[in-house]
Amino acid sequence: MPSLPALFVSHGSPMLALEDGPAHRFLRGYAARLPRPQAILVASAHWLSTVPMLSTAAEPATIHDFRGFSPALYAMRYPAPGAPALATAAQRLLAAAGIAATMVPDRGLDHGAWVPLSLLYPAADIPVTQLALQPDAGPAHHLRLGRALRPLREAGVLIIGSGSLTHNLSAAFANPGDAPAAAWVDAFAAWVAERLAAGAIDDLLAYRRRAPFAADNHPTEEHLLPLFVALGAGSDGGAIERLHASTTHAALAMDAYAFE
Repeated sequence: MPSLPALFVSHGSPMLALEDGPAHRFLRGYAARLPRPQAILVASAHWLSTVPMLSTAAEPATIHDFRGFSPALYAMRYPAPGAPALATAAQRLLAAAGIAATMVPDRGLDHGAWVPLSLLYPAADIPVTQLALQPDAGPAHHLRLGRALRPLREAGVLIIGSGSLTHNLSAAFANPGDAPAAAWVDAFAAWVAERLAAGAIDDLLAYRRRAPFAADNHPTEEHLLPLFVALGAGSDGGAIERLHASTTHAALAMDAYAFE
C-alpha cells in the first residue's frame, strides 16, 4: 500500500461545508488524488485538553460546536464509523515516544473534523478518530506528536491537522466573505509558505517571535498547532506541497499543505 501524505487543512467558517468557494472546491476535489485511506486520524483545533486524548467512539456523533449559523448546517450529520483500533495503535506509538495519551470513549467529531471530511469523503464510509491538542504546550510538543504518529501513514492512515493558517475572528467577523485578504494576512501566509519550502523548522517553531504579524493572525495559537502535527507526521526531508491558498472574510487564510 502506498504511503499517504500527512495533510494540514484550513477549515475556516463551518459554512465551508455548504458554501461554494475556492477552498470548498479544492477540498471536494482533492481526495481523488490520494489512495483511499484505511482510516483517518484528525488533530482538530476544536478538541483541546491538558494531555493528549484519543477518541475510541465506535459511532462518533456529529458535534455542532458553533452558534448563529444556517439551520441547514445544524441539520448536517457525518455518520462515519469510529476507529477505536486506530486510536489504540496511536496510543501505543505515543507511549513509545514517551507521551502518555488518554482514551475517551464518547467523543464525537467536532466541526474541525467533519466539515473538511464532508467535502473530502462525503460518503462518510472511512473510519475516523480524533486526537486532542494541548494549547498551552506549544508548537514543539505538537511536532513531537506528529513524529510519533508518522508510522501510521505506512499502514494506510491519513493524518490530518485541521485548523486555519490564520485565525483572527474579530477581523473576520468585521468583513464579508469575499473581502480581499488583509496585507498582514498575506504577509504571514507568505512567510509560512517560504519557511516550509526552505525546511526552516526552527523558524516555524519560533513563529511567534519571527513571523510577521504572528499575534495579529493568531491571537491564540490553537488553530496553527495542527500544522505542526501534520509537519511532524511528514517524512524528514520529504516533499512539502502547498496544495491550496485562498482567503475568506479578509482574515482567514485557507491554505492547505501536504507533507510527503
